[in-house]
Amino acid sequence: QVQLVESGGGLVQAGGSLRLSCTASGRTFSTYAMGWFRQAPGKEREFVTAISRSSGNTYYADFVKGRFAISRENAKNTVYLQMNSLKPEDTAVYYCAATKDVGLYTLPNAYDYWGQGTQVTVSS
Repeated sequence: QVQLVESGGGLVQAGGSLRLSCTASGRTFSTYAMGWFRQAPGKEREFVTAISRSSGNTYYADFVKGRFAISRENAKNTVYLQMNSLKPEDTAVYYCAATKDVGLYTLPNAYDYWGQGTQVTVSS
């Protein structure tokens, strides 16, 4: 069992930056690939980015390429999402997720564990 806790969300003006963190319980964090998803009101949960177990591979949704960056520190059981050049359409609850499967996955049902989410609001 893995418990994930996100933090770092908040209110920011368009063009600003935020860094989200997701910390996992347990001693097996390095065996999980990690992903970030988001869900805006009235919309389905959508993939944002994912990172492999050793940080060797990352994958981004087209709408965040060049603006967001995912990273992880296995020694701290933490994955990060650096978000720059934020837009009002980035407003959503952001979730981190963990999967034991090898590879990078964009579908929510590929992930085994989820955090509770953190709200990101970008004002225009």
